[in-house]
Amino acid sequence: MRRLNVLRALAVTAGIALAATGCGVTGSADAGKASSSSSASGPLTGLRIMVPNTPGGGYDTTARTAAKVMGETKTATNVEVFNLAGAGGTVGLARLVNEKGNKDLAMLMGLGVVGASYTNKSEAKLTATTPLARLIQEPGAIMVGKDSPYKTIDDLVKAWKEDPSKIAVGGGSSPGGPDHLLPMQLAKAVGIDPKKVNFVSFDGGGDLLPAILGNKIGFAASGAGEYMSQIKSGEVRVLATSGESRLDGVDAPTLKESKIDLVFTNWRGIVAPPGVSDADRDRIVETLTKMHGSEEWKTALKTHGWTDAFITGDEFKTFLTDQDKRVADVLKELGLA
Repeated sequence: MRRLNVLRALAVTAGIALAATGCGVTGSADAGKASSSSSASGPLTGLRIMVPNTPGGGYDTTARTAAKVMGETKTATNVEVFNLAGAGGTVGLARLVNEKGNKDLAMLMGLGVVGASYTNKSEAKLTATTPLARLIQEPGAIMVGKDSPYKTIDDLVKAWKEDPSKIAVGGGSSPGGPDHLLPMQLAKAVGIDPKKVNFVSFDGGGDLLPAILGNKIGFAASGAGEYMSQIKSGEVRVLATSGESRLDGVDAPTLKESKIDLVFTNWRGIVAPPGVSDADRDRIVETLTKMHGSEEWKTALKTHGWTDAFITGDEFKTFLTDQDKRVADVLKELGLA
């Protein structure tokens, strides 16, 4: 585990996350060479969705859910999902940017990749990709394992304030990502100096989960959607969620209900490589739009506790450009980029 000292000025990062509101078949990175050559009237075929972190995380869950729904609704066939983890998502981002003009490849991404592209000094940037659609947004969750001594958010905050450095905070994103920003904002909200927070970065929710279950960290900050099965089974206990209202299916108060003045949400979307033709881009956007309008997708949103945040085209492009600039400006100010 590595500790990241965060400057006192990190409180300003609230603007990034809050502004974000107003993380198929498994294969290898080299698998699947089918071409998405379907006619405009038929289902899209051969699309491959890259997940830039480990299996089991929020990006992975979102990508596989989308692929499943596209298959069930026959809006696309043979959608393949594969993982290419590393450096907070920037290994996958570099792969995507290097596949200029590849109409059969897309990448699931979100706020975490935006931050990682700067903190990892990646030459590849999201502004170089072809925006397709923002899919969902979701609140964060403060979670512990079932054997944790912390039964409520008040228990956790009391212990955390006594000695912040002794309680490791785990998140499935790099500095600048949502799982990093949430605990820093929480620290500020409860009167803890963010620079004293002991943040431990994991490469996605799949890597974070064993640390939660094994009590290797004091608590985790991440999206609840990717841990719903463990939450329902009682293996993971949610102490609070960070949205405006409670999450369906999660028996936990919001931070605001717990007298903590903080609302925080994350978002996820999908992009294609640079150089994809307008016709090929529009074909994929049309497929995603049909998926979004299906009852199966509405059910998936409810199942995972996601909020519909669907936008496409120029609106999503503008959103990505704005998010990229906000993250870059804040991280540079903090000396983290």
